[in-house]
Amino acid sequence: MDGNTTLGPDLAQAALSLVRDMMCVSKGDHVLVTCDSNTESRATDAIVNAAYTLGAKVVSMTLSPPLPLQGALADPYIPEPVVAAAQNCDAWIDLCMPYMAGSQAYDEAMKNERTRYLLAGDIGAEGMIRIFSRADLDKVYEVSDLFNALLAESAGKHCRFTTPLGTDVRFRLSDVALTIERATKPGGYFIPGTVAIIPDLESVKGTVICESTFHEYYTALDEPYHFEVDGKIQSVSGGGTELMVIERALRRAGNGAYGNIIHFTCGYHPAARVTGKSFIEDQRAIGCNAVGLGLPFWEEGGGENHPDCVMTGQSFWIENEQIVDAGAIVSPPDLAQAARDLQPVYG
Repeated sequence: MDGNTTLGPDLAQAALSLVRDMMCVSKGDHVLVTCDSNTESRATDAIVNAAYTLGAKVVSMTLSPPLPLQGALADPYIPEPVVAAAQNCDAWIDLCMPYMAGSQAYDEAMKNERTRYLLAGDIGAEGMIRIFSRADLDKVYEVSDLFNALLAESAGKHCRFTTPLGTDVRFRLSDVALTIERATKPGGYFIPGTVAIIPDLESVKGTVICESTFHEYYTALDEPYHFEVDGKIQSVSGGGTELMVIERALRRAGNGAYGNIIHFTCGYHPAARVTGKSFIEDQRAIGCNAVGLGLPFWEEGGGENHPDCVMTGQSFWIENEQIVDAGAIVSPPDLAQAARDLQPVYG
C-alpha cells in the first residue's frame, strides 16, 4: 500500500484513539503536532483532524529539513517558533524523527506543569492503524500494567535475554521504572505496545546482536551489529556500511566513550509489524526488543540522545523463570493469560 492510498475510516478511528483515548485530549485543549518533511502527511492530517473533531484548538508545525539528531543534540536546530509553541500547549504530539524528547524545548515544556508530550516519532498512517485500531487499547495497557508490576517486584533479581541470532546477555534488574501509560497528567509519554526493562548498568554482561538500528536515522541492517558488553559496551562490530555511523552515535551519546546498555524492552502488540521502516512500530512487534545505548537520562550528560538497536525473536528470564519464549509471554499465569487475550481486532 503506497503513501497515496486513502485509508478512510480506519485511519480516522486510529487517530481518534491516539488523540482521545491515549493522549486524553478534550474540548478546549491546545494541541501542537510537530512533524518534519519526512513525516507521512496522512498521519499528520489524521491527528490534526481528530483533535479538531474533539473541539481542541490544534496547530501543526513542519520542520524542514528534518532534525539531524535527536534529543539534546537537536537543540541548535530547533526553530524558535517550535520552542515557543511547545511551552504553550496542553498536548504535544511529536512526529519528528529524529525526535525532540530530551531537547531543551522538551525539558522546558515538562516544567510548565501543563504539557503532555507524546514521542510518536516515525509512526506512519498504517502503523497507527495497527497500533491503535487493531487491538483493544484497554487490553494493551492491561498487559503492560501486569508486566510492570512483575518488574517492580523483581528489582535486584538476575535476568537474561537470548535471541536466535546469538544474543545472550545477563544483568541485574534495576529499581528504576519507565512505565507506558495514558497521558492523564503533564509529562512525557510513549506509544503503547512495549515494556521498558531497565538494568543496573554495570551488571550487564554478554553479547547483543541487533538487526536494525536508529542512530542518526532508522534502517534495517544487511549485516547485524554485534555488541560485546561487560558493564560498559566493550566493542561493536558488523553492520556493514552502518558500522561507522553507530560508532560515532555511541561516542556522542557516551561523552566520547561507548557507554552502557541503558534499557531493554519487550514488544508485545499483536498487530504491530516489523517493516524495517518505522522504529516506533518495529520495536512493538511481538518478540522485539529496542536496546538503548549510551548514558541514561538520570545521569549527568545522559538523555534522549542515545542510539537504539532492535533485536527480534527474544526470550527472557527472571532468575530461573522464563517470562518470554521466542516472543510469546508464557509466565507468570496472569500476565501470560492477559497476553493471550490480547488478540488482533478487525472491523
